[in-house]
Amino acid sequence: MKKSILGYKCKKCATIHYPNRAICRKCRNEEFDVVSLPEDGKLLTFTHLHNPSGDFEVAILDLGIVELSNGCRLTGQMKIEKPVIGMKIKSQIEVVRQSGYKKFYGAVFYKA
Repeated sequence: MKKSILGYKCKKCATIHYPNRAICRKCRNEEFDVVSLPEDGKLLTFTHLHNPSGDFEVAILDLGIVELSNGCRLTGQMKIEKPVIGMKIKSQIEVVRQSGYKKFYGAVFYKA
């Protein structure tokens, strides 16, 4: 089964939020439907995190902020050799770190 990032669509005005909110920022409604977010978008900015915590098992962790094709923005790990702001990306849900037998999933971005 393929994993996807979930957004929250306001039942009143159809604004999609990520992450979840208690109240719609556009119309103040409190009811939402859960929807899958698109996998494609563009890279807004990125950074290279040196010496992340030991759970990540890498010396340098590449992170990016992406605007998805529906306008939602999210942060995730990048597996892009030479990132360029504005480039098209594809996102996937993968294990981003592990602690013992516990796996943590998150967004991982690849060049489209």
